[in-house]
Amino acid sequence: MTQTPPPPGDALRVASVPAGHPYVRHLQPADESAVARPVVRLVDPLPDPAEPARWWPPVVLDAGWLAEHADEVDLLHVHFGTESYDLEHLRRVVDAAHAAGLPLVHTVHDLVNPQLVDQGPHRSHLRLLVTEADELLTLTEGAADEVERTYGRRPVVVPHPHLLPLDADAPVGTARDGAVVGVSLRDLRPNVDGPGTVATLLAAAELLAEAGTPVSVRVDVNERVRDAPALAEVRVLVAAAPGHLAVSLVEHPRLDDDELASALADLDVVVLPYSHGTHSGWVELSWDLGVPVAAPRVGHVADQHPDPADTASFTAGDAADLAAALGGLLTAREGTSARAGSAERRDLVARRRDLRRAQRDEIARAHLAAYERAASSASARRPAGPAGSDAVARPSELVS
Repeated sequence: MTQTPPPPGDALRVASVPAGHPYVRHLQPADESAVARPVVRLVDPLPDPAEPARWWPPVVLDAGWLAEHADEVDLLHVHFGTESYDLEHLRRVVDAAHAAGLPLVHTVHDLVNPQLVDQGPHRSHLRLLVTEADELLTLTEGAADEVERTYGRRPVVVPHPHLLPLDADAPVGTARDGAVVGVSLRDLRPNVDGPGTVATLLAAAELLAEAGTPVSVRVDVNERVRDAPALAEVRVLVAAAPGHLAVSLVEHPRLDDDELASALADLDVVVLPYSHGTHSGWVELSWDLGVPVAAPRVGHVADQHPDPADTASFTAGDAADLAAALGGLLTAREGTSARAGSAERRDLVARRRDLRRAQRDEIARAHLAAYERAASSASARRPAGPAGSDAVARPSELVS
């Protein structure tokens, strides 16, 4: 494991899968005094020291690693990355955590895995983790309902934290005369329908123009993608767009976090290109930046920020439905004038940052409470050791 400073004596040491993901990093409180007990999330062990930014496949998600490092960890929290392994491997991990007396927490981010087409393996992983976890969390009430219907167990709902760092300069975009609607296809991962989304967006822009509400369309995509034929289709669609529509295709290297936030902040509305999924980090980053979202009716994305001025849903492939969603969002924003580059957008981002700071402390407290419940559950499951021994895995370190 990568060396970190020793935690405070009463700290709860959490091995997260993965620790380096922005979601996981932002589970720490903004104000450390906001929680009754410190939580230390251990850094990701590196699969390859030559690539320090890479955390997959997750080293922690290994029965041998857990057995070897059990005395360095108080709790295992699984978020993402199980698709790196088969079901038998994951079963051994769960058994190793139980054998080591480690409480197991799972956050159901994805009822449908955006990295996969065949969902069979993911459903098997999910059933195992939902059944075996000492504590179960998810991000929205809709997802909690679905988990309960499908697996017979209801997770505790803790909302997604911010994605834009609280101490970062917040871009507010560039002011323009007309509205700019954009979609980012990133690297065209399996749940991104690039051609379908672009075709629908172009048709929706045509309908808006006919209704007297013209918009400019911006399509962003990485130079290196997973689906080259899909990128070729997108190029053809953009090239064939009617001349009276303002349409641009921007192919660029993979953007870092600051570049991504700046590109998103330049939009008046962002369209999500998902064919399947459950929740969306893009929704959270967009909310942080004051950019409203048009989201296909996929998973529980619309539950994350359901205010109609922030999120409007449409049926994938339905241009009229998307045009109505875009028109509604643009009209809602006319009342606040929180367009890209405006003073109102800057004020909105500042207010939301204050809300996010308070929310982050609430999220940290909710996670500490979940960890303490998980520790209590694991302690009840653990066999009693010899009198006077430490065979119960230091319960005083697990429960406040």
